[in-house]
Amino acid sequence: MKIALVQINPVIGDFNQNCEKIERWAKKAGERGCNLAIFPELVVSGYPPQDLLERQSFLAAHDQAVSALLSRLPAELDVMFGCLERRMGKRGKGLYNSAVVVRQGKIVYRARKQLLPSYDVFDETRYFERGESSALYQVNGMFFGVTVCEDVWSDKVSEYQAQPVPTIMTGAVAKGQAVDAIINISASPFQRDKEKIRKGVFKKICREYRVPFLYCNQIGGQDSLLFDGRSLVMDSSGTIVAQAHGFREDMIIVDSTSWQGEIHGAPQISEQEAVYQGLVMGVGDYVRKCGFSSALLGLSGGIDSALTAAIAVDALGAGNVLGVALPSPYSSPDSLEDAQQLADNLGCRFTVLPIGELFDTFRRNLAGLFAGLGEDLTEQNLQARIRGNLLMALSNKFGNLLLTTGNKSEMAVGYCTLYGDMSGGLAVISDVPKQLVYELAACVNRTREIIPARTIRKAPTAELKPDQKDQDDLPPYEILDRILELHLEQNKGQSEIVELGFAEPMVRDILRRVRINEYKRKQAPMGLKVTTKAFGYGRRYPNVQNYQG
Repeated sequence: MKIALVQINPVIGDFNQNCEKIERWAKKAGERGCNLAIFPELVVSGYPPQDLLERQSFLAAHDQAVSALLSRLPAELDVMFGCLERRMGKRGKGLYNSAVVVRQGKIVYRARKQLLPSYDVFDETRYFERGESSALYQVNGMFFGVTVCEDVWSDKVSEYQAQPVPTIMTGAVAKGQAVDAIINISASPFQRDKEKIRKGVFKKICREYRVPFLYCNQIGGQDSLLFDGRSLVMDSSGTIVAQAHGFREDMIIVDSTSWQGEIHGAPQISEQEAVYQGLVMGVGDYVRKCGFSSALLGLSGGIDSALTAAIAVDALGAGNVLGVALPSPYSSPDSLEDAQQLADNLGCRFTVLPIGELFDTFRRNLAGLFAGLGEDLTEQNLQARIRGNLLMALSNKFGNLLLTTGNKSEMAVGYCTLYGDMSGGLAVISDVPKQLVYELAACVNRTREIIPARTIRKAPTAELKPDQKDQDDLPPYEILDRILELHLEQNKGQSEIVELGFAEPMVRDILRRVRINEYKRKQAPMGLKVTTKAFGYGRRYPNVQNYQG
């Protein structure tokens, strides 16, 4: 039989739109002769709905939407999708995270998520009760084991005691049943290198149990999370026989007779290209889902703002992006030229707002209070805050969402100004380390020069004082990024990092900066997550703490 895997981009709480998409794509699958259409996890509500699940009105609207959807789905095929289910009982949580199958207007099958993640960005035990192993799903003489997202990751997370896939397989053997394939509906967020890990998990299941594997994943940006889709089917050897596009809505069809299907787009792209596509999708979704249609950002002539501008233009279109250069007395002519050249190359709108006069006014007004004190970081931050105020004024007046341009390396050590260059509505590259910034810039320039070569070549600088360079105050970025990766993503402490060959004074200083700047990051705009551990959602550290290990 023919099976369709449909990855769509839901909006949390927009039940009408989400159900309309399910209905529309299910009809397309029926027109293609499919017997089964599979949709992602919690696709009716969108994922993750978080504390909306504590509102009875939200749950009632969800249930009403599901009830209305049942009668609208095409009768000629089964439709599997993820939704909430109420749970009766006085003890435990009141909801299940379920996969259901609709056949001719009725729910004929359900499987409830058994493994509820509570690490990193996940907090499902806050809302859901763990499900029990379900019977096999039967259609057209075939038997499928059905799992929901995390259920296939039991070997990767040591605290899980239940093992849904082995339980499905051993249970089938005990009943004398043959499992024809495993289905997994998912809302699995993207992060760098996760695709390789994901495919390894799926391939192990295929080879160990000699069954094909069908994986249907959500796409779209949801707050800081990026969902890449890349739904796929593997045959019993773990070979990919069908795969959907990444980072966009898509439907692929596989024939279970031959276990051959559709491969959409390039079967494999570089991790840099995947990160770039994810950021483009994330910016577009965040801007539009929040009700905006355009964005603006400061263009310094540096690589961070250049990369952010390129992402914004790809996400929103050149006509919907405004770049603003805000030169100070310390800005070089080269920087202004590079900002103008970038805007010309991108085709976006561009304007110049010098801040010299405003900076002089601030200094005059503060001169009495600052008498006898030399210029220091205060004056540097004044310039950044003047820029932040001007950019926010433009955002307010014209209704453009302000994008901030700081990278993860800067955010980690506090090399940014609160209420200055941190002002804005979305921190596009705040989870992109500096070295990756350069790699993504190369992706932007892969077919023609968009980011000026001089922008890429020159030493990074904030240009807030004469002859300033980032490396005057920070280690070389290749060293800084490696130490930050070890500390932030691998949770290594000072002594462990020093043992790997890094100088103790440098490691101690970097970790000190990470620790004392937690308060800044708590006030930063939301960023888009592309690494295993991003600042913000999923990283829970206190502002006030003095552990120095």
